[in-house]
Amino acid sequence: MSDSVLLDVTGAVATITLNRPDGMNSLTVEAKVALNEAVASVAADPQVRALVLTGTGRAFCVGQDLREHAALLEAGDPAPLSTVAEHYNPLVTALASLPFPTIAAVNGTAAGAGLGIACALDLRIGAAGSRYTTAFAGIGLTADSGLSWTLPRLVGAGRAAALLLLAEPFTAEQALEMGMLNMVVPPEQVLPAATELATRLAAGPTVAYACLKESLAHGADSSFVEALAKEDELQARAGATADHQNAVRSFLAKQPPVFTGR
Repeated sequence: MSDSVLLDVTGAVATITLNRPDGMNSLTVEAKVALNEAVASVAADPQVRALVLTGTGRAFCVGQDLREHAALLEAGDPAPLSTVAEHYNPLVTALASLPFPTIAAVNGTAAGAGLGIACALDLRIGAAGSRYTTAFAGIGLTADSGLSWTLPRLVGAGRAAALLLLAEPFTAEQALEMGMLNMVVPPEQVLPAATELATRLAAGPTVAYACLKESLAHGADSSFVEALAKEDELQARAGATADHQNAVRSFLAKQPPVFTGR
């Protein structure tokens, strides 16, 4: 880790915090490397059963650090043109592949790759009054960080096209109405609300959650018959867990289930 990305694991909940508030948590090369390392650390930790990703200051993340980006372009450095393959693609792939629930605590502005990172997570809680933009077209770039895939699935193809082509800012309240955010709360409540939700999910049936995530991802690009086959496969996996067997016993005994994640 580094000062630009902080990692805390409390109980079964990991919290990754983007920590460059003076730069609105924009992503330098160093920050992107550190963020990838933090996600890898979380993925390898058997204690973790839920993740919260947030930022410090008035922004969640405004994407690429354009000052560093411009300096590298002027110097003829190839790094700006390789960062999608080297940093962003591995990052959002790793986030989307985590076998437990993930929550973006969007404490402030989310733009460009910052918005893409938030959309790669399972759930998003936004600060009331916070602002969002895809940003890419405004600087002559196309979408990255998974937005070409996640955005249409969250808000619909027509809205996604408008958000990407026009690159106009929109509010948390509009994002909620579009389906991009799951919840909007006062700014001071964003992280507590996300942590409370993550704690609740971390006490749930982790294997079943992993199967649900895999089922949703598979179903997004499969036929109905293929989706049914995947459901059969995953239901067999979830049904073989101790959590399922214990939950059925608890249901019949009219007792609340206790899930161990196994």
